[in-house]
Amino acid sequence: MSDLPEPPFYAVIFTSAHSGTDADGYQQMAARMEELCRDQPGFLGIRNARNPDGEGITVCYWKTRESVEAWRRNAEHLEAQTLGKDKWYDRYALQVARVEKSYTGP
Repeated sequence: MSDLPEPPFYAVIFTSAHSGTDADGYQQMAARMEELCRDQPGFLGIRNARNPDGEGITVCYWKTRESVEAWRRNAEHLEAQTLGKDKWYDRYALQVARVEKSYTGP
């Protein structure tokens, strides 16, 4: 986490439960989305975790609210959202948060 700048910045928190459908297609799209967001202006970093039951969390960090909105409107990202809703997720939630304080420890 030390690679993030001093606050303020934004965190987009996406939690999901994977349906188990088309696991290969999901993995390919997830890799593409990570590659694509890394190329977006304002991108700061990404963290992912998924348990064996298919529940996961992705936190993507952005410099400004405008960079979050630009990512939300990206055409490939919109396609991935539709596929996620239609076949990859049993349920999901998304929060956008402004990070006011951030620190790390030993």
